[in-house]
Amino acid sequence: MADTVRLDPADNVVTAIRPLEVGAAVEGAKALALIPRGHKVATAPIPKGAVVRKYSQVIGYAAEDIPAGAHVHTHNVEFRATEVEYEFSTDLRPAAPPAKIDTFMGYRRKSGRVGTRNYIAILTSVNCSATAARKIAAAFGPEEMAQYPNVDGVVAFVHGTGCGMAGSGEGFEALQRVMWGYAKHPNHAGVLMVGLGCEMNQIDWLLEAYGLERGPLFQTMNIQDVAGLRRTVELGVEKVRAMLPIANEARREPCPASELMVALQCGGSDAWSGVTANPALGYACDLLAAQGGTGVLAETPEIYGAEHLLTRRAVDRKTGEKLIALIRWWEDYTARNRGSMDNNPSPGNKKGGLTTILEKSLGAQAKGGTTPLTGVYKYAEPVTAKGFTFMDSPGYDPASVTGQIASGCNLVTFTTGRGSAFGAKPAPSVKIATNSEMYGRMVEDMDVNAGRILEGASVEEVGREIYEMLLRVASGEMTKSEAQGLGDYEFVPWQIGAVM
Repeated sequence: MADTVRLDPADNVVTAIRPLEVGAAVEGAKALALIPRGHKVATAPIPKGAVVRKYSQVIGYAAEDIPAGAHVHTHNVEFRATEVEYEFSTDLRPAAPPAKIDTFMGYRRKSGRVGTRNYIAILTSVNCSATAARKIAAAFGPEEMAQYPNVDGVVAFVHGTGCGMAGSGEGFEALQRVMWGYAKHPNHAGVLMVGLGCEMNQIDWLLEAYGLERGPLFQTMNIQDVAGLRRTVELGVEKVRAMLPIANEARREPCPASELMVALQCGGSDAWSGVTANPALGYACDLLAAQGGTGVLAETPEIYGAEHLLTRRAVDRKTGEKLIALIRWWEDYTARNRGSMDNNPSPGNKKGGLTTILEKSLGAQAKGGTTPLTGVYKYAEPVTAKGFTFMDSPGYDPASVTGQIASGCNLVTFTTGRGSAFGAKPAPSVKIATNSEMYGRMVEDMDVNAGRILEGASVEEVGREIYEMLLRVASGEMTKSEAQGLGDYEFVPWQIGAVM
């Protein structure tokens, strides 16, 4: 097996598959220092100020003269803001029609949408009602839930905002979209909304704005109206207890794969993310798009420097320009908060071999496969287009996935190289390891080992494995994160704007 991997003939760096000792042969050069596994080594001299190239794309600039064989990383590579000429709709590769229509066993709701799980949700309008929601959910233990085998659980979705915020503008609108998205999510059989009563994020406003109607499986209450915490908990338990028999009547039925909407997510990335797991997930996304399903890429800061590849795939100029507008918003957002788009990668990403946000983004965008970009959406905005789409969000995984689920995702895929303990109710999360070493170390947390690609498996082979697992999980197969009980604390709406 080779010691390094080259991703494109135009690259002037290669990546070490295993640690390289000083003097190790590297494509005609010799390693001048110890090269950690997953890190880059120069294959030719790179003068100070010259481009460092990987994936045939710019990932940074030499901060000093870099000789052939040198370790290439944060100590000798600098980030610069991207300057590219955007092209629109110049790389359109529609998915080939499938040989057969794939199906899964899902819950078809009265709305026509399809769920992959069957939960009862307790939603809070404000942090002040979080304790009440937690106490209500905690009242339903394993013994009682065993009476309702078709109900996956009673889950409290609590958060730290809902008041101390402007009653209009980006922040308020984003929170309302999240609340609506979870209230109407197809993975929820029933919903109980709990508020305090005096908060900025009024439940009645949400119901009026989004046309939500109360009924046996959709209930609301405020602590102040009910007369205190204790009584609110008691009444909430009564309301949920009345929902359980109705929710338990739901049955899975055959549904086409076109009803799947999959969040494309990554966290704890390393140098192999863009080589193994992300391209494999991209192939699975292509298979899903061919079936008429939907993949939703997010984490806008983590496509920075790679957005020009996505505008080429936009179905039209308007869609591509919406993506560029998001990039400009984030440049302004980080600047006015005295940050930098290169604040990402994290320390863990860098230890794993990622040097700049440009390098990370080029690998991250591979999760979206190769089919046309059919839609660009605000955070938590309902995704209505089929195929490959994009939703605005931070790179912070819990906040990003919360938005994707609110947008309608009924499954989550999550690639990781450093290792991640993540789950997100009500949508089951499929965890995909980028390398076999981490997969073996965290096998109780990982569902798929894409590290096999470094050992001879093809991207297409692992991509199909991911796709077929999505169908099984959508039909009820439990993921590793579900088996470990993850997902109760990952509901994190993106808090935009001033806290007052």
